[in-house]
Amino acid sequence: MNIKLTARFVITIVLINVFIFFINVTLGMVSIIKNSSQGFVLVEPMTYKEVKLDPENFTRVFGDNIELTNDEIIIRDEGKKSLDENNLWVQVLDESGKEITNYKKPKEVQDEYTPVDIVNAYKYTGGAEGLENILVSSVDIGDRKLSYIINFPMGKLSKTVIMYSENIMGNLMKDILTGVLIMDSLIAIIGGLLFSRRLTKPVGRIIDGVKTLSMGNYNLTFKEKGIYLNVFRNLNALSSILKENEVERKKNEKMREEWIANISHDIKTPLASIRGYSELINGDYDFTEQEIQEYGEIIYQKSLYITELVNDLNLSTRLKNNALFLKKGRANLVSLTKEVIIAILNDNKYSNRDIEFIPKTEVAEKEVDILLLKRCLTNLIFNAIVHNDEDVEIRVELEKRERIYITISDNGKGISEEDLKHIFDRYYRGTNTGELHKGSGLGMAISKEIIKNHGGDVQIESKLKEGTKITIIL
Repeated sequence: MNIKLTARFVITIVLINVFIFFINVTLGMVSIIKNSSQGFVLVEPMTYKEVKLDPENFTRVFGDNIELTNDEIIIRDEGKKSLDENNLWVQVLDESGKEITNYKKPKEVQDEYTPVDIVNAYKYTGGAEGLENILVSSVDIGDRKLSYIINFPMGKLSKTVIMYSENIMGNLMKDILTGVLIMDSLIAIIGGLLFSRRLTKPVGRIIDGVKTLSMGNYNLTFKEKGIYLNVFRNLNALSSILKENEVERKKNEKMREEWIANISHDIKTPLASIRGYSELINGDYDFTEQEIQEYGEIIYQKSLYITELVNDLNLSTRLKNNALFLKKGRANLVSLTKEVIIAILNDNKYSNRDIEFIPKTEVAEKEVDILLLKRCLTNLIFNAIVHNDEDVEIRVELEKRERIYITISDNGKGISEEDLKHIFDRYYRGTNTGELHKGSGLGMAISKEIIKNHGGDVQIESKLKEGTKITIIL
């Protein structure tokens, strides 16, 4: 894998380098073609009548400032001004190369030139005494053709004469371009190999780490550094989450196994009673009518208990998977809560319990599934009864603000911090479950799922030996 990544990376670098090379060559050729028509002018422009001109064009148009006045060749004032602005001087020659006039010519500059002198002075910097870099042009005055020399200081103009053969130059350029391409490619390959090691080595570690995680080993920690710092950080976070999920999964699995064992026990016990009393009734025993009715009632209650366990499991699963359709209707939650409390107190077992209902409003209407909400309130109030002593004080408050708050609080035994963490988990039975109610372990989970399916929430606070407070928010 590392070799493939390295090869792909190096090939990419080389191709990019070749592409950039040809782009540079193309741009260079375009620049050469564009500038060849202008003589490869790479100099500062000269000011001429408030216009910027290169030295060649400046020299060419300067002839307009040379004229014949009163049989005398003179230089106009505008031309002199242009020369002064650019720190230049000019010398006008006749057909034989003798000076006719000048403007600001240094004293050491000769007054007469042969054609060879002018050629040498034009081609080479300092080709004649007193001259630096000159450009030469001509102007027609009447029937005379005059020449003029303009001298440019070293800083403003330099010239180099290059002589070459097209064949030799072509071969030389081809060798240079080939050499540059080969050298750039070698540098790209070496640089790519060196740099790719920094890229592919961590990638290999990342791939190995992902494989390790896929095999279920979540004890993985990377050093968070380098160009893949964020990747390593995310892998560490993923490893941590997977480890926590695995711990939670094992915990849930253990809880589910315990729940299955408890449910099996809870079902076996009433089934044993049902079977025993059924065998008695069907046996060769002489029972009175009253005894048979008593045994039948026991069988009925035990079967009812089993049915409730199965129904709890079915309801919990459907609520958890959002597979239960809520049959909502408009209800006054004050009246609904009162009905639940009255129904519990009407049970002979709990008629002497201290349950106080404190509504802070007379009307709190909401669209709810009435049967499910009653089931939720019954579960929560019933838990406060069966998990505490008989003298426990239970307060149910209902308040309507921006939302509806139903609070069920007691001054009973309280719930430990460990039990509080799992109080709404399916299959969980608290450590203080009393003999009065060995339920399915689904009551609290069902209650919370009912409220969640109504778009609400359930909050719980508790301290051992101080009591518990459960708040339903709708």
